[in-house]
Amino acid sequence: MNGPWAPDFFCREAQRLGYVARSAFKLLQIQTQFKLIGAGASVLDLGCAPGAWLQVACRSLGPLEKGGTVVGIDLKKMNVPSHHCDSRVKTICADVMNLRKDQARAFSPQGVGFSVVLSDMCPTISGITTKDAALSCELGKRALSLAVGKASNKISSQFLDSFEDDASDNGVLRRGGDIVIKLLESEDTEAFAKFCKPRFRKVSWLRPKATRSCSKEIYLICQGLR
Repeated sequence: MNGPWAPDFFCREAQRLGYVARSAFKLLQIQTQFKLIGAGASVLDLGCAPGAWLQVACRSLGPLEKGGTVVGIDLKKMNVPSHHCDSRVKTICADVMNLRKDQARAFSPQGVGFSVVLSDMCPTISGITTKDAALSCELGKRALSLAVGKASNKISSQFLDSFEDDASDNGVLRRGGDIVIKLLESEDTEAFAKFCKPRFRKVSWLRPKATRSCSKEIYLICQGLR
């Protein structure tokens, strides 16, 4: 098989190392550079299928006795991958676009929220660049809305207004927590950084090495929710 989606080094390495998808290497690089997930962390993985980020997140928690939890949510009903995951990982079949913040928060330990939110959600690619970017933007907004809630400090929250689906001011991300959001680059992506900069200690962009050359994917990494 030839072409931009042909198996490459990262596909072969994923198979060799027991990861269910090459996307594992994207989170591995993010984790290496930003060290978001530590021992005892509570992680929410939005759009978790096929499970590669669940695997990396669980490994990042350290030994089982260190504790921590990883909760994956996806439209597809899926089993926890058998490699690199343990009893700290569970999956829930749900539509993130219709999930209320209080429902998502209830999945966290003691219902107090998560220390890390990951969103590798991506729309079904149509090949129409503007359409795909717009759908990606909607998914990214949804992840942000769940994570930060109304977050009305410092600048207007109009960016997320259409996603305020319940009465709670609080999102599922705990104070000091981090979020990673995949987006397809467009003229709208900078709006995400503008929204996040007053709300987080540090905001960064990353295009992981495992991203295919033909892809417009880019990751927004926000650290330290204020």
